[in-house]
Amino acid sequence: MRTGIVAFALGVGFLQTQETLPAWSLVVGALVAALVFLLWQARRQDAIDRPVSLFACALLGFSWAALFADQRLQDHLPEAWEGRDVDVVGVVATLPQGFERGERFPFDVESVLTPGAQLPRRIMLSWYHGWLEDEWRDGLAIRPGERWRFTVRLKRPHGNANPHGFDYEAWLFERGLRATGYVRPRADAQRLDDFVWRPGYAIERLREGVRRSFLEVLPDASYAGVLVALAIGDQQAIPADQWRLFRQTGVTHLMSISGLHVTMVAALFAGLVGWLWRRSERLMLFLPAPKAAIAAGWLAALGYSLLAGFAVPTQRTLYMLSVVALALWSGRNLGVSRSLLLALLLVLLLDPWAVLSPGFWLSFAAVGLLFFVGTGRIGVEPGWRAALANWGATQWAVTVGTLPLLLFLFQQFSLVSPPANAVAIPLVSFVITPLALVFAVIPWPLLLHFDHWLLAGLMRFLEWLAVWPVWEQAAPPLAATLLAVPGAIWLLLPRGFPARWLGFCLLLPALLWPAPRPALGDAWVDVLDVGQGLAVVVRTAEHTLLYDTGPLYSAESDAGQRIVVPYLRATGVRELDTLIVTHRDKDHSGGVVAVQQALPIARTLSSVPELVGERCVAGQAWEWDGVHFTILHPQADDYERKAAKTNNMSCVLRIENAFGSVLLTSDIEARDEQALLARAADRLRSDVLLVPHHGSATSSTPDFVAAVAAREVIIPVGYRNRFQHPRPDVVARYAGSRLWRSDRDGAVRIDLASGLALSSYRGEYRRYWQGR
Repeated sequence: MRTGIVAFALGVGFLQTQETLPAWSLVVGALVAALVFLLWQARRQDAIDRPVSLFACALLGFSWAALFADQRLQDHLPEAWEGRDVDVVGVVATLPQGFERGERFPFDVESVLTPGAQLPRRIMLSWYHGWLEDEWRDGLAIRPGERWRFTVRLKRPHGNANPHGFDYEAWLFERGLRATGYVRPRADAQRLDDFVWRPGYAIERLREGVRRSFLEVLPDASYAGVLVALAIGDQQAIPADQWRLFRQTGVTHLMSISGLHVTMVAALFAGLVGWLWRRSERLMLFLPAPKAAIAAGWLAALGYSLLAGFAVPTQRTLYMLSVVALALWSGRNLGVSRSLLLALLLVLLLDPWAVLSPGFWLSFAAVGLLFFVGTGRIGVEPGWRAALANWGATQWAVTVGTLPLLLFLFQQFSLVSPPANAVAIPLVSFVITPLALVFAVIPWPLLLHFDHWLLAGLMRFLEWLAVWPVWEQAAPPLAATLLAVPGAIWLLLPRGFPARWLGFCLLLPALLWPAPRPALGDAWVDVLDVGQGLAVVVRTAEHTLLYDTGPLYSAESDAGQRIVVPYLRATGVRELDTLIVTHRDKDHSGGVVAVQQALPIARTLSSVPELVGERCVAGQAWEWDGVHFTILHPQADDYERKAAKTNNMSCVLRIENAFGSVLLTSDIEARDEQALLARAADRLRSDVLLVPHHGSATSSTPDFVAAVAAREVIIPVGYRNRFQHPRPDVVARYAGSRLWRSDRDGAVRIDLASGLALSSYRGEYRRYWQGR
């Protein structure tokens, strides 16, 4: 059975790597054939057909996941209805999440009033309250469970596509959010019903009330957002600096509702009910205390999961606990491995996309490690010393055992994670979280103030630990990660097992894997997909240059922290030799602060007066490892023209080696192109051109396009952006070149090594849900 479940999981995982889904008829046929064969094989018990049985299990997993995927793909937004106004009636499905200028919420579509329009059943909407202070509109607060009539404008699910980046499209797909968009600001929005009765909406309204009570008692408290997150799973009120502290100390998993919290709450409630149950002879005769405790623990886990919004990670934990609870209730000893694999089977049956989530792998790995180090340990004397030793062994096991996954998925881990978690796990799981939940039921302000005081003490301890550095390195390849997994398990074998040091040897490739770099004289130029903005990473044999830092998405988020810094970390870049911030506009300079905080920067070139560093001036040139860099624009006297637009001050960079040349133009406009043609026409011809100003109508004059004569052109542009870039007439001017677009192709790699080669991330990492 165990090998069959593993084969089923491999089949599910294999489906999630496919570019397209097989035909529906083939999927159904394969599913029926696999089931029939497995049922027939179960009656025969013939070991000769064991390999065939495992293949059938894998085929069953593949077909099962394909059926789910096909059904979800049928619920989609037709391309013809992207960017068009549609009148809809529906219900606010969950607790709205506030952001700088509005609120965001899933919306269950009940009816579409626009003739001919087709919409998915659930969409993600943003409602902007206004871009400027004088546009701010009050009275737009919405609550879960309300029925509204909106005029919306939608687009298909789309996210930034970069190596080592977060797959937003997969995240939306797993949660059944099949379109995103916004409420039209000038159209009438009508609240039709104050509350639509459904169990899910009632729970969301309850969560809203709990959040409001927390914030009323702690309106200005520093860590009120953490308590809200621990109680109901709403993480929006946790500021960015606190998340940074949690990452530095390795306790991020504790500051939101994780599987650990759900399990601990279930264990606490089960222990309390079991203790009380044994005090009543009548109750004991009605139902044995162990079974009562199991039922109470499972109900507590269910209630906490619902209060947390029943998010996908919480669902997975509940499914795992359900398997364990059923096994214990039945009195059968399934064993550790069988219980864990049955939980895995249940999770994948209900959520085949779980394998796409890092939390899925980390949660099963952590539980498996706890079982591994917690069984087979005999001869340990009871007492506080033994308890302390067991707790230390548990922290060591989780730290070492999850190390390969952390390096592969996140390319970093906290060196102070063991002591931080040794203190934080019991305090958060057994004291702070239960007190927050008690307040949710019994709103006694003094209780919440005491809870916040405890949390503040923990935060001071974490700040003391945060002075230690975080281990960061390039992402190890899959082969090194797979080698490190048995190495970690080998290290965790019981004391006295011979040659445990071999496990450390197996870990070394993942820990010390060198970051790939171009050869001497070569260059890699990566145009990242940051939406409507620009960020380009240039690497030579021993140097790295960053050309712009991407856009500022909101007051809480920018491309620097979300895309650029994670990409640099994953590719092994620990410092920047040169940062070029081409001009002031926020779609190019929005991530500069995040980059400056994350990495040491040897040299900064910019046309932004407020930015510390050198001015970028035409004529500046340098050479790294056989690769030549030249600044072509702006000129020194351009800085004296006070009326110049920020776009006109964009730093233009030309990169050249023996295999080709790349011209990076940022946001220059027609007048700047003409100036370049007048003074540096002989330096403009390049093999690759980054199209000026995202393909706007103010740039790419025919003379400039002809002078550059690029074989390959790249347009960094956001998907269905409000500026309608690139303009069709501008695109037509590049008819003789091969066109790349970041909204269609994702990140684009320019390989100046042994010739010129371009590739796109979406072209190499294509999945069936993308663009659907």
